[in-house]
Amino acid sequence: MRKAKPKKRQVLPDPVFGDRQVTKFVNHLMYDGKKNLAYSIFYNALEIVKGKLANEEKSSLEIWRAALDNITPQVEVKSRRIGGATFQVPTEIRPERKESISMKNLIIYARKRGGKTMADKLAAEIVDAYNSQGAAFKRKEDMHRMAEANRAFAHFRF
Repeated sequence: MRKAKPKKRQVLPDPVFGDRQVTKFVNHLMYDGKKNLAYSIFYNALEIVKGKLANEEKSSLEIWRAALDNITPQVEVKSRRIGGATFQVPTEIRPERKESISMKNLIIYARKRGGKTMADKLAAEIVDAYNSQGAAFKRKEDMHRMAEANRAFAHFRF
């Protein structure tokens, strides 16, 4: 590489929980720079989760963290061209990318859900991910299945 690696920016912690991971999630959730709206959607979704899972002893933030852990993939497949043939090579994922993929998948599949508001849809997807079901969890399972099916090409790893 000719240029130096750009510095990794540190995001500020969110105002309610003081957590950097929440801010990253809200940044993924945000549209058109409307961060206050994204924060309100996220906090409303956590309130709905607290209402749905009232019998849990965990806080809504801990439930959200557990849901993210449940949908975080460990391996992914990357296309690698070798000798005219393209192979799907399973590779491990860097920790920052794992976090980013899980957050994006949770938001993408929440947006695709049916429901009244985005907070309702996000809350429903968080509850499903916490219970190891739903579209985001299925996506993780599919990624792992693809990597397992292509394990024979792991020696092409780069």
